[in-house]
Amino acid sequence: MRLTPLDIQQMTFRVRLRGYDRQEVKLFLEDLAATVESLNHENAALREKLSAAEEQVTALKKAETTLTHTLVSTQAMADDMKQIAQRDAALLVKEAELKAGELLREARQELASLQRDIADLRKQRLLGIERLRSTLRTFERMLEVEEEEVEQENSISRAADNLATGGDR
Repeated sequence: MRLTPLDIQQMTFRVRLRGYDRQEVKLFLEDLAATVESLNHENAALREKLSAAEEQVTALKKAETTLTHTLVSTQAMADDMKQIAQRDAALLVKEAELKAGELLREARQELASLQRDIADLRKQRLLGIERLRSTLRTFERMLEVEEEEVEQENSISRAADNLATGGDR
């Protein structure tokens, strides 16, 4: 059974011969009651502190659990975002490669077209040069014919002059 300070204060002892000094026993019991009361208050305060500490530990465990779940969720979300970013990057690279391939194909087609145009222009230039040479040869022949006609006319004219002057002498 537990003793309370009131139990100690109300405790009475039987008197016997050569017993204890009543006043000393009473003072001792009062001191003992005060000490037990003080210990009971201290015990109650410690129980309250313990209860508060246990509540705090419970709250901290809940917070820890929440933080752990949050951390796991955040890690999963970060992993998902990383995968999405990698997938998006791969798509962008693929699109860029396709576009580059298309641009390269178009550039090659343009190059081939320009090379054909250059070949056609070279042919036209050669044709033009050949026509110009042909025209120059024609003019050269015409000049030669003209020179021959002039020379023949000069010869005829000299012969006529010779006849005219030689026959009169």
